[in-house]
Amino acid sequence: MKIVILGTAYPYRGGLATFNERLARQFQEEGHEVEVVTFTLQYPKFLFPGKTQYSTEPAPQGLTIRRALNACNPLSWRKVGKQIQKSAPDLLICCYWMAFFAPAYATVCRLAKRNGKTRCIALVHNLFPHEKTLLDRLLAPLFVHTQDAFVALSESVVKDIHAMCDAPATSSPHPIYDHYGAKMEKADACKALGLAEENNYMLFFGLVRAYKGLDLLLDAFGVLKERFPQLRLLIAGEFYEDEEKYKEQIHRNGLDDRVIIRDEFIPDADLRKYFGAANLIVQPYKSATQSGVTQVAFHFEKPMLVTKVGGLDEIVHDHKMGYCVPPEPGRIAEAIVDYYEQNRQEAYTHYLRQEKCKYEWNKLTESFMRMLQKTTNP
Repeated sequence: MKIVILGTAYPYRGGLATFNERLARQFQEEGHEVEVVTFTLQYPKFLFPGKTQYSTEPAPQGLTIRRALNACNPLSWRKVGKQIQKSAPDLLICCYWMAFFAPAYATVCRLAKRNGKTRCIALVHNLFPHEKTLLDRLLAPLFVHTQDAFVALSESVVKDIHAMCDAPATSSPHPIYDHYGAKMEKADACKALGLAEENNYMLFFGLVRAYKGLDLLLDAFGVLKERFPQLRLLIAGEFYEDEEKYKEQIHRNGLDDRVIIRDEFIPDADLRKYFGAANLIVQPYKSATQSGVTQVAFHFEKPMLVTKVGGLDEIVHDHKMGYCVPPEPGRIAEAIVDYYEQNRQEAYTHYLRQEKCKYEWNKLTESFMRMLQKTTNP
């Protein structure tokens, strides 16, 4: 088939760009012709809280990525829609994660479908963002009602979709990011990062935003600092909000010598170092649907502590590959105590190895094919 994936991709950075590129490769491996259409302008600078939107890594090889869509220019939306209408792919996949892109995506899809051939199936990471606004409720329906079907990455998102429309929708778990290289031994990883090998490291990884609950983790760790003198928290990711308030919390909890902060966007090539140094990945989110960090942890076979929000408990099985607890400092602390005092790492790692096969990329492409079949033979 001929497939177009519309969404962020190189030269833009981040997990969503990585996701779209890996999905394109999977479709190619299955024999399809794939083009990724990405942005000429993704966000205006005033809407982007990070240091840069762009990747510093080499362009991915073997993929057709075309920069064409200006998210702020309606003329661009019409141009891209008409281009796709003319090229007549069998399938147009819109990768949706926030309402800012709803008007652009809706315009492209309406025009593309006028050829009578192209089916639009949305890949929905989040129908509503973690920090909701009235604008999200107003704009999301614009996009939703242009789609023939939906593939979401969690059941919680499917419920959001079905509350808005009755088009076919299914969930398919976030596949494992499997292109970050082999696992790195702790000694080598610590040496590469300048960390003391004798310490135990919990890893909080990714962009630091309020909904990710770093404050909950710091309060939990503050209670445990005397109990585990060799335990350290490694925070690796760019701060998208005020870093100073977290530093004040670290000082208030007496953790100045227990927390290591790497305030920077971590390039793909360095992920194996951070996950290699850690023996527990902690995601104390206050809200979520799913998380790419979880799937990186699967790849590197690292036990996880997540909170019972969104679809995280669909992936992380409590007391089997880690912990799934309420987003409360006390419950997070209890899980950390159990993990280190009961030496759970080996057992949880063994279970992770057994579960990895459930999250292969062909499972996601199969979901798209099932939805496509429903749109052609309802």
